Amino acid sequence: MLENKKTTIVLFSGDYDKAMAAYIIANGAAAYDHDVTIFHTFWGLNALRTENQVPIKKNFMEKMFGKMMPRGAGKLGLSKMNFAGMGPKMIKHVMKKHNAMPLPDLIEMAQEQSVKLVACTMTMDLLGLQKEELLDDIEYAGVAAYLGDASDGNVNLFI
Repeated sequence: MLENKKTTIVLFSGDYDKAMAAYIIANGAAAYDHDVTIFHTFWGLNALRTENQVPIKKNFMEKMFGKMMPRGAGKLGLSKMNFAGMGPKMIKHVMKKHNAMPLPDLIEMAQEQSVKLVACTMTMDLLGLQKEELLDDIEYAGVAAYLGDASDGNVNLFI
């Protein structure tokens, strides 16, 4: 019996282009029958945020983080050439022209391919994020769970 290859990705970055790269690699690996895990930590958690605001009781610092961080994959900025928000609009226009999938669609495709999307619970606590603010059908775990997946990984990436 052949065992599936395993790919793990730590998505630390909250930049649109870097998150896209992580999801393109994840979807490609899943298409080649890899078991894929994306562990979202720190700013990478913003890719899992829902776009709609959820009424949740938070302390002052948690409210401030919530207001400063982008709400959802479609609102992430670029790592380079952000230009006060013009860069993401330009890249999305070029992507549409070339029929490239936007990040929210890549995330949906990953879920359809059973890519395991994991939100880092320690970072959620630090930033005051709660499960109700994140996408449905994701998992929640700490670094030990990620290390368990990564120790069996054939490919391990940090983005």
